[in-house]
Amino acid sequence: MKHNGLSRLFGAMALGVAIVAAPAMEAAAHGPQTNLPDLVDELSPAVVNISSSQAVRGSGATGELESLRRKFGRQPVSLGSGFIIDANGVVVTNNHVIDNADEITVTLNDGREFTAKLRGRDRETDLAVLEIQSSGVRFPAVKWGDPDDARVGSDVIAIGNPFGLGGSVTKGIVSARNRDINSGQYDDFIQTDASINRGNSGGPLFDMRGSVVGVNTAIFSQTGGSVGVGFAIPADLAQTVVSQLLEFGETRRGWLGVSIEDITAEQASSLGLRRPEGALVSVVRNNSPAKDAGVTVNDVIVEFNRKPIASQRDLTRAVADTPIGKKTTVVVWRDGKRVTLNVTVDRRETRILAATGGPALRSNAFSSAGLTLEEPTEEIRRAFGLPAGVEGVVVTAVDPDSPAAVVLQPGDVILEIGWERMTRPSAAVTKLDKLRNLNSGPVQIYVQRGDLLFYESLRP
Repeated sequence: MKHNGLSRLFGAMALGVAIVAAPAMEAAAHGPQTNLPDLVDELSPAVVNISSSQAVRGSGATGELESLRRKFGRQPVSLGSGFIIDANGVVVTNNHVIDNADEITVTLNDGREFTAKLRGRDRETDLAVLEIQSSGVRFPAVKWGDPDDARVGSDVIAIGNPFGLGGSVTKGIVSARNRDINSGQYDDFIQTDASINRGNSGGPLFDMRGSVVGVNTAIFSQTGGSVGVGFAIPADLAQTVVSQLLEFGETRRGWLGVSIEDITAEQASSLGLRRPEGALVSVVRNNSPAKDAGVTVNDVIVEFNRKPIASQRDLTRAVADTPIGKKTTVVVWRDGKRVTLNVTVDRRETRILAATGGPALRSNAFSSAGLTLEEPTEEIRRAFGLPAGVEGVVVTAVDPDSPAAVVLQPGDVILEIGWERMTRPSAAVTKLDKLRNLNSGPVQIYVQRGDLLFYESLRP
């Protein structure tokens, strides 16, 4: 559980009750007056239970649990939910439900079990796509809906696998939209008071027409149980990611090459803006689309690809959703007027992999506390637009599931850890590992981000 009370919806492994639901039927759109039990009967067959496991790799543990693990050669990883979006057995779930698993089992509500293979995952939005391994079997499927139709106050239902109790249904309303819960840079959650608990991860949030408007992902709770504050990834974002995972096996997000921040009322007034809206550019990276287009530091981006930009989150989503290589326009507020620039979007994943050397840890890179750390070589400086004289340890990747993701981002330079100057990644990792082993709690770090210098607290 995160320090702010937010928790991913991991399944409890202690319960294993099998719930046999209604016979399978194809899910279809329904009008708002649809009888709720009938709607649940029709949707439930497309909602699945997901269990994942991995081979036992040795453990110092003893006792009955360890004996059972060794006897069967596998140990459970997590238990969660998912839903079928294609009659051929394509399943959507959360990445954390199947993360670290080497065997995935999908159980339908009629009790049938199938092995599933991973088609693709995206850690940044916590989504994964599976494919049920079967021959000639047609599966019940549900359809994506328009999350804009799920207005605040609209009725919604969640179907899933809380605490291993498959086929559980809860009903509530949309409590809020566009929630940022500090889980990543693509936060745009639907908040609902429909009861969501551990094991609901990856399950669908339906509107009353039977369309999927969200993917249940996290809850706010100080106890781990439902307190009526749950969060779902909106269907439009989920559908974009799922489509890319199915087509490419990976995401392909747009990249502009700027560091941005929300603009304050004081900044807006000094720049001649009528209200504090837009994304203020604090860093423009070298060899980036933004640099080539003529974007400069202190520009306020107010429109991108014909979409108005009210905040940095709006820009992050707009750029990420833009097709790679597309030529589009970016409108900035500069010197008291709107300036239109032409930009060609690059691919974010390619630029990050070029900077970090790919998904495998490079020989001169070190990892600790969810951070990949490297020296500011010419290659790294060029990739992240860092000045030639920069000194310190460069953050080249951040695990989005780690506490570090809340305070650091790729391209940051760590200058000090616990008041100790840092010039070598190996020394930084040694320091962080030592503090973690001592259970010392958060440590103060000194960070350079573009022209900004600031202190933050990092949990080793």
